[in-house]
Order: sequence, then structure tokens, then C-alpha cells
Amino acid sequence: MENSPLVNRTTIRVRFSEVDAMAIVWHGNYVKYLEDGREAFGLEHGVGYNEIYAMGYTTPIVKMELSYLRPVKYGEEVEIETRFVNSEAAKLIFDYRIYRKSDQEVVLKARTVQVFLDLDGNMELNIPAFFQQWKESKGLV
Repeated sequence: MENSPLVNRTTIRVRFSEVDAMAIVWHGNYVKYLEDGREAFGLEHGVGYNEIYAMGYTTPIVKMELSYLRPVKYGEEVEIETRFVNSEAAKLIFDYRIYRKSDQEVVLKARTVQVFLDLDGNMELNIPAFFQQWKESKGLV
């Protein structure tokens, strides 16, 4: 597996509903931030949820690793960097770094792994043709 040059950076402002009583982002909300990053990546690079579904697949997460490094507070802006990890497996793998925008300090590192399921819920063990074509169009093969 290798990191590809395909990256998206998107910025969000921490909302009041995402913090705990100490005005710090509740740890579970970082999962939503990763989702924001994947969605922005898919829209920018043409491999979003709608495109995948139109090809007859869903891509549930089967593994998630998060390392919390620094707190983020209500009202701060963060940049979510989502980087595609190229793999020969029939998987979508992303590495993430979330930065506090004001000082570019890394506040979280993460990785997610998704598999391809057909619309009947069967796991695809081979890279779907549309995804192989996408990888070729991006110079990843």
C-alpha cells in the first residue's frame, strides 16, 4: 500500500452541538469529521457515494483507527486532510490528518478501511471494474 497524490482538504468550524461541557470537541464527533473529509474527497475526485452506488455498490467502513493528539474547542476551525491510500485490494483506504487552522497543529491522525458490497450485501473480493477504471484515470495503476 502506498499513499497516492490524491488529497482533499476541507475546512469546518466546530459547532456548539459537537462539544462537551468543557467546550472541547467530544471524541465521537471526530468520526463525523472523517465522514466530511471522505465526502469532500469523493466530490473532488469523482468517486463519491452517489457514483459508487450508481455502479451497484456500497462501501461500509470495516476498520477505523484514530489517534487524538490535541483538543479542539468550540468555534475553532479545523482543516480535514483526506488522502487516498492506493492498494491492490478491493478496498477504499484513507489516511487523515486534522489540523487546527489557526496554527496548523495536527490534532488528530486517523485511517479508515472500507470494503465494496454489492446491493445484495455480498462482499466484492475483486476490484470492481468501475473502481479499476477510476484508479487508471488517476494514474494509480
